[in-house]
Amino acid sequence: SLLHTLEVVDVDTYAPASLVADFCALVSTYTQGFSIIIEPFDERLPNVPDPILHLACLDASLAIKPVFDHFQSVVITSGTLSPIDLYPKLLNFVPVTKTFEMSLSRECICPMIVTRGSDQMPLNANFQNRSDRSIIHNYGRLIVELSSVVPDGMVVFFPSYRYMEEVVSSWANGKVLESITTHKLLFIETQDVVETTLALDNFKRACDCGRGAIFFSVARGKVAEGIDFDKHYGRAVVIIGIPFQYTLSKILRARLEYMKEKYQIEESDFLTFDAMRQASQCVGRVIRSKTDYGLMVLADQRYARTDKRSKLPSWIRQYIPDKHLNLSTDMCVTAARDFLAKMSCPLSLKSQVGTVLLSVEHIQGDGVTRATIQDKSQTGAAGEGGG
Repeated sequence: SLLHTLEVVDVDTYAPASLVADFCALVSTYTQGFSIIIEPFDERLPNVPDPILHLACLDASLAIKPVFDHFQSVVITSGTLSPIDLYPKLLNFVPVTKTFEMSLSRECICPMIVTRGSDQMPLNANFQNRSDRSIIHNYGRLIVELSSVVPDGMVVFFPSYRYMEEVVSSWANGKVLESITTHKLLFIETQDVVETTLALDNFKRACDCGRGAIFFSVARGKVAEGIDFDKHYGRAVVIIGIPFQYTLSKILRARLEYMKEKYQIEESDFLTFDAMRQASQCVGRVIRSKTDYGLMVLADQRYARTDKRSKLPSWIRQYIPDKHLNLSTDMCVTAARDFLAKMSCPLSLKSQVGTVLLSVEHIQGDGVTRATIQDKSQTGAAGEGGG
């Protein structure tokens, strides 16, 4: 930094100046794809003046460009790269793409789209309807009913901390939380890392001892990104609403304008893509291996629309039957009960043998001859019979 250039020995004394010097060095280093943005206050405390100076990266391709420059072939894999056609634009490269469905020995995930409450009123947690008491009440009834039939652990994701606080407060006044706690213990994520870690530990202890628990979390939070709810810790994930970004953020507005100008990516396309990717991240917490099983409940009528549903990963879409695209709370609970009863039956080892990652069609498409495929299929069948 500049202070080291000036051979300043007592760096701690000049810590604030060091921060300013480092910031100036970054500003002078990057001339394109970055922008300096001033926020007058923290979004979490809009009434408290707290100016923040950001150096925001608007172009994601700058971060991955050194990787493309140093390696001849780069393989990018993920379960939530959907829709895949937007990534080449964002990262500025020409790909060879291949999408595979998830191969399972049985249908161990049950995605459902809940569009109506028990009173048949539509569920829609968009910004205009978020404070609607009837919608909040219907979401509460959905959680109560599911908690009565789902064993062990459940996770509920909200679009933001502010909305979660509003909903939980309303549920507390309406005795919805009291009804939930008759079935399971309740734990809530906060913006404090220590409190959230403690809540997660207690959540897992409640599941381990058989009491069962529900964890209220926020999409884009710590739990949504980095915590696995494998096995009995996550038998159901419910996502309330669609987790769109805060569209009034100055950094987001600057990035949207940059992407539209440089890559011709429309604002609505990116926001929908980003929200559905985040929703996939949330519901994906429920299955972490081939032996896992669980419910994926998308609680908002907007998920039933083709423009939203088509942006879910194929491994989720392939397990959504038409009858699960437009459910009420009662229908969702009935479907959940049937699915969990099916999963409670032990799966024989014989039925799992021969489940492969690639289908015959995938192998044929990669240039392997039919004779070779048939020969290997016969060999596999003989091996199974011999076992």
